[in-house]
Amino acid sequence: MNFSKLSSSIQSKSLAIAFGFSLLLFASPASAHHAMGGRMPSNFFEGFMSGLAHPVIGVDHLAFIVAVGLFAAIKSQGILIPVSFVLSAMLGTGIHLLGVNLPIVELIVSASILLFGILLARKHSPNILVMIALSAVAGLFHGYAYGEAIFGAQTTALVAYLCGFTVIQLVISGAAFWIGQKVLKGDFAQTAPNLRSAGLVICGIGAAFLASNISSLILPAPKV
Repeated sequence: MNFSKLSSSIQSKSLAIAFGFSLLLFASPASAHHAMGGRMPSNFFEGFMSGLAHPVIGVDHLAFIVAVGLFAAIKSQGILIPVSFVLSAMLGTGIHLLGVNLPIVELIVSASILLFGILLARKHSPNILVMIALSAVAGLFHGYAYGEAIFGAQTTALVAYLCGFTVIQLVISGAAFWIGQKVLKGDFAQTAPNLRSAGLVICGIGAAFLASNISSLILPAPKV
């Protein structure tokens, strides 16, 4: 047994888990992210910038977008995974804006991150059709959470918001896809990256947000 490799593996996994659970210090419900301090966008520019920022300032959403991008890199025709997520997220936002209620949104959002982290960390993951379906279901709930920040806005700001969060999700997942392919080809061998280690980090983030959301249901914050 190579002791140095074993030690490196243990340190990598410990770091991933510690990083994820450290988010318990500030994890909050997925629907609470606002790019403008809670102020409603009032024009195209504000709507677009809010849409760009929302998936980035929400660590939960960002982790999932990275996960679907990495899955795109390891699956044949995997690019369909982030595409299905982005399209489904737009549908989820539309559902919210129509006033249709989806249950336990925050729990499902955080559970989806945990699930994709676990699947990414495993040696074998489900086939492409299953991953596309899981990504689409998750997209509905992530998109529904996105809709909270724009609910009640005027049409111009609303359309811009949809454009903004669609663009940024495609950019982030595309970057993750590119990096994932480079890792698989061994182009980053000197830095010894590992997609399964990335899965552990994503798993830790999902577990942190899931624990936070469960605790908020069991012990809700007192109303002021």
